[in-house]
Amino acid sequence: MTYPVGHLVAVGGAEDKGTDLEKGILERNRLNFFELGILKTIVSLINNEAPRVEVITTASSIPDEVAENYRDAFAKLGCSEVGHMRIRNREDASQPEYIERLEKCNCIMFSGGNQLRLSSIFGGTQFLDKLREKYQQENFLIAGTSAGAMAMSSTMIYEGNAAVANLKGEVKITTGLGLLQNVIIDTHFDKRGRFNRLAQGVAAQPGAIGIGLGEDTGVIVSEGHELKAIGSGSVVIIDGRNIEYNNIADIDFGKPISVENIIVHIMSKGDIYNLETRKFTGAEIIINDED
Repeated sequence: MTYPVGHLVAVGGAEDKGTDLEKGILERNRLNFFELGILKTIVSLINNEAPRVEVITTASSIPDEVAENYRDAFAKLGCSEVGHMRIRNREDASQPEYIERLEKCNCIMFSGGNQLRLSSIFGGTQFLDKLREKYQQENFLIAGTSAGAMAMSSTMIYEGNAAVANLKGEVKITTGLGLLQNVIIDTHFDKRGRFNRLAQGVAAQPGAIGIGLGEDTGVIVSEGHELKAIGSGSVVIIDGRNIEYNNIADIDFGKPISVENIIVHIMSKGDIYNLETRKFTGAEIIINDED
């Protein structure tokens, strides 16, 4: 099997607690994950002295403001070549200019917003084909926050009210960008109480591993299968391989689901999870015996 040469970084979103990019509210003009080191980690993974970064704001309803935020944040880390791919529809996605800029850059950063915009605008395009090719064959980095993280997987949640996510049919699933296979990614996981939402996704497709990303938290994906937790919060892994009783196929829509024997792991910074072996490895714990 040939593993991807590039890296993915999926971030749980809402890096700035005074900003809700999904709702179009911008109260403070800064990105908290810059301070917490996630953006610094992204830049270090690019492994280029003068990296060329392109920010894609297709998912956002306020693309220009979001792009400016990212430019400012990257500039604090010494990245001066930061472009904004203002792709708003499928016609934009097919523009030769954007294909050419994709060819030349070292990193793509997908902003938050509405993940269905990402899948419906980029699906089946030459741009997406080239993006996958660069990820597979080059030391290339694709990062995404919130919707940008959720769209990375082959299976993508695009809608689902967490309050009723235990009921069959309340979690809507479609095909994502397909950069990461056999996983389902959910974001804002702790703050918005999305465990049942992700669990229903896994119950419907037990071969897929659920990855729940807390805010200010993310995972680095190496070789397409090794996840390393980064940031200040928790990453929840939901493994449905050993599910036994599962009523989701047989109950009526709107009825509560029952699922037996789901495996759950909780990861924090430095922990590693292997998607192929489904094994968890905790980070080394340094014990300080001094009083």
